[in-house]
Amino acid sequence: MTTDEVLAGVGPRLRRIRKEREVTLAALAEATGISVSTLSRLESGRRKPSLELLLPIARAHQVPLDELVGAPPVGDPRVRSKPIVRDGRTLFPLTRQPGGLQAYKMVEPKRAPKPEPRTHEGYEWLYVLSGRLRLVLGEHDVVLTAGEAAEFDTRVPHWFGSTGEGPVEFLSLFGPQGERMHVRARPKRS
Repeated sequence: MTTDEVLAGVGPRLRRIRKEREVTLAALAEATGISVSTLSRLESGRRKPSLELLLPIARAHQVPLDELVGAPPVGDPRVRSKPIVRDGRTLFPLTRQPGGLQAYKMVEPKRAPKPEPRTHEGYEWLYVLSGRLRLVLGEHDVVLTAGEAAEFDTRVPHWFGSTGEGPVEFLSLFGPQGERMHVRARPKRS
């Protein structure tokens, strides 16, 4: 909706709210300190509304300013992305922009599939939330537990999934080649 369209809707809205409350222009003028002629011109659309005029009117009617200007209602702020199920693994997309860094929460059921390492362009970072995650990366075969992270160049043959002992939940951040994550952590002391 354009600014002109929003402003055009203010006058009729002011008139409707005033009439619903059974308030005369004279009574509203007295309550707001705005002249009857100015209020009449606002309601008819012959005068553009300004903040200096709308604030006292909103106070007099005891309504939020949003109601006078017809602001859209604020929707539910929760992000509800639809999960994707691929080969038994459930992926919850956490980013919405195509390209660039992509973030997913993944839930892998209890199973022990045969690793089939693959390669592709990019860089990946994994963080285990719960359970045990098996990561096959080149010649390495490691198990990550809750709170552990791994990062790697995806041009190295890799595979990750459940150890077969139970389900695993983890975060995956994947970026284009050259884009890397930075993890700041102190190494464990021996």
